[in-house]
Amino acid sequence: MPVHMTNERWHATCEYLDDVFGRADDQLRTLMPRAVEAGIPDIAVSPSVGRLLTLLAKTANVRTAVELGTLAGYSGIWIARGLAEGGRLITVEPEARHADFAAAEFIAAGVDERVEIRRGFGLEVLPVLVQELGAGSVGMVFLDAIKSEYPDYLPYATELLRPGGLLVADNSLGGGADWWIDDPKGSHESRDGADEFNRLVAESDEYDAANVPIREGVLIARKKG
Repeated sequence: MPVHMTNERWHATCEYLDDVFGRADDQLRTLMPRAVEAGIPDIAVSPSVGRLLTLLAKTANVRTAVELGTLAGYSGIWIARGLAEGGRLITVEPEARHADFAAAEFIAAGVDERVEIRRGFGLEVLPVLVQELGAGSVGMVFLDAIKSEYPDYLPYATELLRPGGLLVADNSLGGGADWWIDDPKGSHESRDGADEFNRLVAESDEYDAANVPIREGVLIARKKG
Protein backbone atom coordinates (compact mmCIF):
# COMPACT_ATOMS: atom_id res chain seq x y z
CA MET A 1 0.00 0.00 0.00
CA PRO A 2 1.41 3.47 -0.88
CA VAL A 3 2.68 5.39 2.10
CA HIS A 4 0.14 8.15 1.49
CA MET A 5 -2.71 5.77 2.22
CA THR A 6 -1.22 4.46 5.45
CA ASN A 7 -0.62 7.87 6.95
CA GLU A 8 -2.89 8.21 9.97
CA ARG A 9 -3.09 11.98 9.72
CA TRP A 10 -4.18 11.76 6.08
CA HIS A 11 -6.98 9.38 7.01
CA ALA A 12 -7.94 11.62 9.91
CA THR A 13 -8.00 14.66 7.63
CA CYS A 14 -10.26 12.87 5.14
CA GLU A 15 -12.59 11.83 7.96
CA TYR A 16 -12.65 15.43 9.20
CA LEU A 17 -13.58 16.72 5.73
CA ASP A 18 -16.37 14.19 5.42
CA ASP A 19 -17.68 15.02 8.88
CA VAL A 20 -17.62 18.81 8.45
CA PHE A 21 -18.22 19.34 4.72
CA GLY A 22 -19.78 16.08 3.55
CA ARG A 23 -22.90 15.85 5.67
CA ALA A 24 -25.53 13.87 3.79
CA ASP A 25 -29.20 13.05 4.24
CA ASP A 26 -30.36 9.57 5.24
CA GLN A 27 -30.81 8.43 1.66
CA LEU A 28 -27.23 9.24 0.68
CA ARG A 29 -25.79 8.13 4.00
CA THR A 30 -27.29 4.65 3.66
CA LEU A 31 -26.84 4.25 -0.10
CA MET A 32 -23.40 2.68 -0.29
CA PRO A 33 -23.95 0.22 2.60
CA ARG A 34 -27.07 -0.96 0.76
CA ALA A 35 -25.14 -1.11 -2.50
CA VAL A 36 -22.41 -3.24 -0.94
CA GLU A 37 -25.05 -5.56 0.47
CA ALA A 38 -26.38 -5.90 -3.08
CA GLY A 39 -22.93 -6.90 -4.32
CA ILE A 40 -21.79 -3.57 -5.77
CA PRO A 41 -18.16 -2.54 -5.10
CA ASP A 42 -17.66 0.03 -2.34
CA ILE A 43 -15.75 2.51 -4.51
CA ALA A 44 -17.96 5.60 -4.60
CA VAL A 45 -16.67 9.11 -3.99
CA SER A 46 -16.55 10.30 -0.40
CA PRO A 47 -19.25 12.59 1.04
CA SER A 48 -16.89 15.58 0.92
CA VAL A 49 -16.19 14.95 -2.77
CA GLY A 50 -19.93 14.60 -3.33
CA ARG A 51 -20.49 17.98 -1.70
CA LEU A 52 -17.78 19.41 -3.96
CA LEU A 53 -19.60 18.07 -7.03
CA THR A 54 -22.82 19.76 -5.95
CA LEU A 55 -20.99 23.02 -5.32
CA LEU A 56 -19.23 22.92 -8.69
CA ALA A 57 -22.48 22.25 -10.55
CA LYS A 58 -24.17 25.15 -8.77
CA THR A 59 -21.22 27.50 -9.24
CA ALA A 60 -21.04 26.86 -12.99
CA ASN A 61 -24.85 27.02 -13.34
CA VAL A 62 -24.81 23.62 -15.03
CA ARG A 63 -27.91 22.66 -16.98
CA THR A 64 -26.54 19.59 -18.74
CA ALA A 65 -23.99 17.28 -17.12
CA VAL A 66 -22.40 14.04 -18.28
CA GLU A 67 -21.03 11.44 -15.86
CA LEU A 68 -18.94 8.43 -16.81
CA GLY A 69 -19.30 5.71 -14.16
CA THR A 70 -22.72 5.58 -12.48
CA LEU A 71 -21.99 2.65 -10.18
CA ALA A 72 -24.69 2.82 -7.47
CA GLY A 73 -25.79 6.38 -8.26
CA TYR A 74 -24.09 8.05 -5.30
CA SER A 75 -22.11 10.73 -7.14
CA GLY A 76 -24.94 11.16 -9.64
CA ILE A 77 -27.31 12.22 -6.88
CA TRP A 78 -24.85 14.84 -5.64
CA ILE A 79 -24.45 16.20 -9.18
CA ALA A 80 -28.18 16.15 -9.95
CA ARG A 81 -28.94 18.14 -6.82
CA GLY A 82 -26.60 20.88 -7.98
CA LEU A 83 -28.05 21.32 -11.46
CA ALA A 84 -29.85 24.47 -12.52
CA GLU A 85 -33.65 24.36 -12.76
CA GLY A 86 -34.66 22.09 -15.60
CA GLY A 87 -31.20 20.55 -15.68
CA ARG A 88 -30.32 17.07 -16.86
CA LEU A 89 -27.63 14.55 -15.94
CA ILE A 90 -26.70 11.84 -18.42
CA THR A 91 -24.82 9.14 -16.55
CA VAL A 92 -23.07 6.28 -18.34
CA GLU A 93 -22.77 2.77 -16.88
CA PRO A 94 -21.87 -0.53 -18.60
CA GLU A 95 -22.89 -2.90 -15.78
CA ALA A 96 -26.60 -3.73 -15.86
CA ARG A 97 -26.76 -4.58 -12.14
CA HIS A 98 -25.19 -1.24 -11.24
CA ALA A 99 -27.48 0.71 -13.58
CA ASP A 100 -30.59 -1.02 -12.22
CA PHE A 101 -29.60 -0.31 -8.62
CA ALA A 102 -28.79 3.33 -9.42
CA ALA A 103 -32.11 3.83 -11.21
CA ALA A 104 -33.97 2.87 -8.03
CA GLU A 105 -31.74 5.17 -5.96
CA PHE A 106 -32.41 8.12 -8.25
CA ILE A 107 -36.12 7.58 -7.69
CA ALA A 108 -35.65 7.33 -3.92
CA ALA A 109 -33.60 10.54 -3.92
CA GLY A 110 -36.24 12.39 -5.94
CA VAL A 111 -33.91 13.21 -8.84
CA ASP A 112 -35.04 10.59 -11.37
CA GLU A 113 -36.79 13.16 -13.58
CA ARG A 114 -33.48 14.92 -14.17
CA VAL A 115 -31.28 11.82 -14.60
CA GLU A 116 -30.94 9.62 -17.68
CA ILE A 117 -28.88 6.43 -17.51
CA ARG A 118 -27.09 5.41 -20.69
CA ARG A 119 -26.01 1.78 -20.60
CA GLY A 120 -22.65 1.21 -22.23
CA PHE A 121 -18.94 1.89 -21.93
CA GLY A 122 -17.70 5.45 -21.97
CA LEU A 123 -15.81 5.18 -25.24
CA GLU A 124 -18.93 3.72 -26.88
CA VAL A 125 -21.36 6.32 -25.56
CA LEU A 126 -19.27 9.50 -25.76
CA PRO A 127 -19.18 9.71 -29.57
CA VAL A 128 -22.96 9.22 -29.60
CA LEU A 129 -23.42 12.04 -27.10
CA VAL A 130 -21.25 14.36 -29.19
CA GLN A 131 -23.54 13.72 -32.16
CA GLU A 132 -26.76 13.94 -30.16
CA LEU A 133 -25.99 16.95 -27.97
CA GLY A 134 -23.59 18.81 -30.22
CA ALA A 135 -20.33 20.57 -29.48
CA GLY A 136 -20.28 23.08 -26.64
CA SER A 137 -23.58 21.88 -25.17
CA VAL A 138 -22.54 20.51 -21.76
CA GLY A 139 -21.79 22.43 -18.59
CA MET A 140 -19.99 19.70 -16.67
CA VAL A 141 -18.33 16.36 -17.42
CA PHE A 142 -17.45 14.12 -14.46
CA LEU A 143 -15.08 11.22 -15.07
CA ASP A 144 -15.10 8.29 -12.66
CA ALA A 145 -14.84 5.29 -14.95
CA ILE A 146 -11.89 3.29 -16.33
CA LYS A 147 -8.81 5.28 -15.26
CA SER A 148 -6.57 3.96 -18.04
CA GLU A 149 -9.07 5.42 -20.52
CA TYR A 150 -9.09 8.93 -19.05
CA PRO A 151 -6.77 10.26 -21.80
CA ASP A 152 -9.13 8.78 -24.41
CA TYR A 153 -12.16 10.43 -22.82
CA LEU A 154 -10.53 13.86 -22.93
CA PRO A 155 -11.12 14.80 -26.61
CA TYR A 156 -14.82 13.94 -26.36
CA ALA A 157 -15.23 15.81 -23.07
CA THR A 158 -13.49 18.84 -24.54
CA GLU A 159 -15.79 18.83 -27.55
CA LEU A 160 -18.91 18.46 -25.41
CA LEU A 161 -18.05 21.20 -22.91
CA ARG A 162 -19.19 24.76 -23.45
CA PRO A 163 -16.83 27.66 -22.77
CA GLY A 164 -16.74 28.02 -19.00
CA GLY A 165 -17.81 24.40 -18.57
CA LEU A 166 -16.12 22.16 -16.02
CA LEU A 167 -14.14 18.98 -16.52
CA VAL A 168 -13.93 17.06 -13.23
CA ALA A 169 -12.14 13.76 -12.72
CA ASP A 170 -12.05 11.54 -9.64
CA ASN A 171 -9.03 9.38 -8.73
CA SER A 172 -6.63 11.85 -10.31
CA LEU A 173 -4.01 11.04 -7.65
CA GLY A 174 -4.71 7.53 -6.46
CA GLY A 175 -6.83 4.41 -6.34
CA GLY A 176 -6.94 3.18 -2.76
CA ALA A 177 -4.43 0.45 -1.96
CA ASP A 178 -3.95 -0.46 -5.63
CA TRP A 179 -1.92 2.52 -6.85
CA TRP A 180 -0.84 6.07 -6.14
CA ILE A 181 0.44 8.74 -8.50
CA ASP A 182 4.03 8.58 -7.18
CA ASP A 183 4.30 4.86 -7.92
CA PRO A 184 6.76 4.04 -10.74
CA LYS A 185 5.55 4.50 -14.29
CA GLY A 186 4.36 1.18 -15.65
CA SER A 187 3.44 -0.20 -12.23
CA HIS A 188 -0.32 0.05 -12.83
CA GLU A 189 -2.32 0.97 -15.91
CA SER A 190 -4.68 3.17 -13.88
CA ARG A 191 -1.74 5.10 -12.43
CA ASP A 192 -0.34 5.67 -15.92
CA GLY A 193 -3.74 6.70 -17.29
CA ALA A 194 -4.31 9.23 -14.52
CA ASP A 195 -0.80 10.63 -14.89
CA GLU A 196 -1.11 11.03 -18.65
CA PHE A 197 -4.55 12.61 -18.25
CA ASN A 198 -3.34 15.05 -15.58
CA ARG A 199 -0.47 16.16 -17.78
CA LEU A 200 -2.63 16.51 -20.88
CA VAL A 201 -5.11 18.75 -19.10
CA ALA A 202 -2.44 20.77 -17.27
CA GLU A 203 -0.58 21.45 -20.52
CA SER A 204 -3.66 22.08 -22.64
CA ASP A 205 -4.30 25.58 -24.00
CA GLU A 206 -8.03 24.85 -23.72
CA TYR A 207 -8.24 24.63 -19.93
CA ASP A 208 -7.42 26.38 -16.70
CA ALA A 209 -6.84 23.48 -14.34
CA ALA A 210 -5.96 22.47 -10.80
CA ASN A 211 -5.74 19.18 -8.92
CA VAL A 212 -7.32 19.11 -5.48
CA PRO A 213 -5.75 16.56 -3.07
CA ILE A 214 -9.03 15.55 -1.45
CA ARG A 215 -9.57 11.81 -0.85
CA GLU A 216 -7.82 10.24 -3.89
CA GLY A 217 -7.52 13.44 -5.91
CA VAL A 218 -10.03 15.47 -7.91
CA LEU A 219 -8.91 17.26 -11.05
CA ILE A 220 -10.96 20.38 -11.80
CA ALA A 221 -10.56 22.22 -15.11
CA ARG A 222 -12.51 25.09 -16.66
CA LYS A 223 -12.74 25.23 -20.42
CA LYS A 224 -11.51 28.57 -21.72
CA GLY A 225 -13.47 30.84 -23.99
